[in-house]
Amino acid sequence: MSSINPEPRPPGATLIHLDAVGKYYPQTGGSGGLRQLASLLTGQRPAGAFHALSDITLEVRRGESYGLIGVNGAGKSTLLKIIAGVARPTSGTLIVNGRIGALLELGAGFHPEYTGRENIFLAAALMGLDRRETEAKVDDILAFADIGAFIEQPVKHYSSGMAVRLGFAVATAMQPDVLITDEVLAVGDESFQRKCIRWIEQYLSDGGTLLLCSHVMYHIQKLCKKAAWLHEGRIRLAGDAPDVVREYLSFHESKSSHEADGEAQAAPPSSAPEYQVVEFELQDDAGLPVSAIAHQANLVARGLLKSADGRCPHVALGIVRRDGTAVFGMSSEADGVALHAEGDNRFSFRLRYDRLPILPGSYTFRAHAMDPEALRVLDSVEVPFTVTGGARELGLVRLAHTWLDT
Repeated sequence: MSSINPEPRPPGATLIHLDAVGKYYPQTGGSGGLRQLASLLTGQRPAGAFHALSDITLEVRRGESYGLIGVNGAGKSTLLKIIAGVARPTSGTLIVNGRIGALLELGAGFHPEYTGRENIFLAAALMGLDRRETEAKVDDILAFADIGAFIEQPVKHYSSGMAVRLGFAVATAMQPDVLITDEVLAVGDESFQRKCIRWIEQYLSDGGTLLLCSHVMYHIQKLCKKAAWLHEGRIRLAGDAPDVVREYLSFHESKSSHEADGEAQAAPPSSAPEYQVVEFELQDDAGLPVSAIAHQANLVARGLLKSADGRCPHVALGIVRRDGTAVFGMSSEADGVALHAEGDNRFSFRLRYDRLPILPGSYTFRAHAMDPEALRVLDSVEVPFTVTGGARELGLVRLAHTWLDT
């Protein structure tokens, strides 16, 4: 059973409620298809059906930011489509209070023969707005989409980038009670991504409710307070976003020793990145470059970032063992620190690690240049280093400890 109530609710009220929601797709063709048809006619669950979702129980309240994580095929997109009303659940109860703005497959809901402008009115009507309300928003939509005269052309002639721009502009202009996004930060050019990020951050600061699906754990941790990990169509873990992300990354690290260190990763662009690491080195307390340090010695990471637009970027730093096992990661944004302006659009940082507790071994120190919103990684540099010493403990770090009398 599903129901949608477009009326808004007070702060803290439940906007989305799912109780034991399931979604399965019957097999087609052959005698198996006939048996499943008979099962449907008698109200029974078909045997052999593909279960995309099973027993999903979830609640999202007004003002919350909720992340969905999981590998491809885990059921994330199916769940978002059910909440958005694009698909219907096979079992369970879904209640939605308020207006949903869904950024799933951006532009996929447009009629290809209609112009961009006609699709604006069509999409707005489907969201419950009358023509007068939509006309009041058209100028804002056109300004956000920024596709020029193409707005009067049929959507079938649009590039994928133009369809994305128009889809985001239409959905966000409606000021939904709940914004649903499926990897929306991974599409479009860099300037459009920045525009999307600024809009989402403002939307959240104004008390909006976000349901975000992303494979980039940094996005989940930065934008979401809560998260749910979907695995094989079921919720494996739900709770505070940092806790869920940590367990999710640990699960994958246990499967492969070459898993990334949990920081946002980005493929290096073919041209010079917008924010770039131009210098990065490790130093001792005297300021001299080092490639090896003694166990529990101080270590200083020094770097210089270049900004193409003059805005101050952020830096993320991570240490991994040479086999790829994560040791530690952090960022200037998470610590509330601004890089030091050096002039000529360059920004420096120096960070000291006191009595580095990492056990002897071979490691890699990574520096990532991030945009000022701290949501995209634009450039990365790695520096290998060695920790020396005769420690006999096992693992990654030495924990301070004291043997007590029994």
